Amino acid sequence: MIAYASRTGTHRNLDALRAAGWGLLVSRAGAWRTEGFDRYVLDNGAWADFQAGRAFDEDTFEQLIDRLGAGADWIVLPDIVAGGLASLALSTRWLNRCLSICPMVLIAVQDGMQETDLAPLVGPNVGLFLGGSTEWKLANMERWGRFCAERGIHYHVARVNTERRIWLAAASGADSIDGSSATRYAVTLPMLDRAMKQRDLFAC
Repeated sequence: MIAYASRTGTHRNLDALRAAGWGLLVSRAGAWRTEGFDRYVLDNGAWADFQAGRAFDEDTFEQLIDRLGAGADWIVLPDIVAGGLASLALSTRWLNRCLSICPMVLIAVQDGMQETDLAPLVGPNVGLFLGGSTEWKLANMERWGRFCAERGIHYHVARVNTERRIWLAAASGADSIDGSSATRYAVTLPMLDRAMKQRDLFAC
């Protein structure tokens, strides 16, 4: 399981993340810098928009993927937090555009989506990014992990900021996670990284 931390401008925290082997999550809603990390992914910024009560900015997302998309491990397609099938329609509209830049894209799974909605869209280059409201995400993490495992596709769990959530993500079969705790508080990184490494040990 690979961990990506939200980008920060704090050099001490960035150095600690690099030393631990974490990747970086670069958001459309933040500064567009990879900070020299070998591994990074691009987030569309919809969660930040949702928290701020503003509409998704498609123009700046286009600029972000043009600038950094080619070197990213994957791109999260535009979505609407807790937006159900309206979110999926938005993601689908961007599918081919993002795949023309990056070899892998992830569809954000939101409250109300069903397996039959996603099955025709996923494949070797199209995985899932478990987003949605916190309660729905936690309740459905294992379910979507099974869906991805059955199809052999990439499974990412978003907003994983505690040891418990790392264990839950690992148990659900997640290939990667992201979070902001290690970004904001370098003192939490050893605890979170230890949980990651314990998961890898038990998987052997």
